[in-house]
Amino acid sequence: MQFFIEVLLGGLLSGVMYSFVALGFVLIYKASGVFNFAQGAMVFAAALSFVGFQNLGLSFPLALLAAFTTMVALGILTERVVLRPLVNQPPITLFMATIGLSYVIEGLAQGFWGANVRGLELGVDDVPVQWLMDSTGIGVSSFDLFGAGVAAVLVALLALFFQYTRIGRALRAVADDHQAALSIGIPLQTIWRIVWAVAGFVALVAGLIWGARNGVSFSLTFTALKALPVLILGGFTSIPGAIVGGLIIGSTEKLAEVYLGEYVGGGIDSWFPYMMALTFLLIRPEGLFGEKHIDRV
Repeated sequence: MQFFIEVLLGGLLSGVMYSFVALGFVLIYKASGVFNFAQGAMVFAAALSFVGFQNLGLSFPLALLAAFTTMVALGILTERVVLRPLVNQPPITLFMATIGLSYVIEGLAQGFWGANVRGLELGVDDVPVQWLMDSTGIGVSSFDLFGAGVAAVLVALLALFFQYTRIGRALRAVADDHQAALSIGIPLQTIWRIVWAVAGFVALVAGLIWGARNGVSFSLTFTALKALPVLILGGFTSIPGAIVGGLIIGSTEKLAEVYLGEYVGGGIDSWFPYMMALTFLLIRPEGLFGEKHIDRV
């Protein structure tokens, strides 16, 4: 039982970090209806920019500020240059544009900062929490706890932002009905710029956490693929759904890897989340917290 709890906690904490990437997808899709395939590239670019600024001699706070400014500028530039000319185009056109954007971001980031694998230090070691180990015998990574804490703070801030600020209420109005929001004077283009800027900030946080855990390399772009099952389970338009979906995917993936891996030849973590997502699509296509669409004739 003790080992089961340890595996489950490790999976839950890993799932929180999957939710980081999923949040970026949710924010953009909720406000503009665009599935941003470039979110994984933004995570990679954010982590690479932070390490690059540190290598230029900037201190941690200055490198963080510079990377934050870079990602916000990238988000605003993306909305202005790539998406604004495609307003009122079919969704598949916007989706294909974000696929092309992902390659552009990956190429520019590696061309400017280099393609070598780099380490990223946040000052938190990936070691078991000693007092918890001594008192219960359960090994929980201090870095995973740190990542979960950052996620909790980020989600709380986003919830407060959406609920209690004027811009947040405008974002919710745009998410509910673009035409109605326009009719009461809400500037859609300004709102979309803000959403893309916030998505750039979320990508920076995700890039720092994942980069510190696995190193800063091109493989960070594939974290977007891990977010897809999270989005399917939680719903494409729900921030709480991104968190709950991450917890479900992270925990079941880890449990399946430990308890079923030996029976299926290993590598179960590479396909099990997608099998879960496919099964869930057949039962509840809109996700746990997604909005159910009813076709009218």
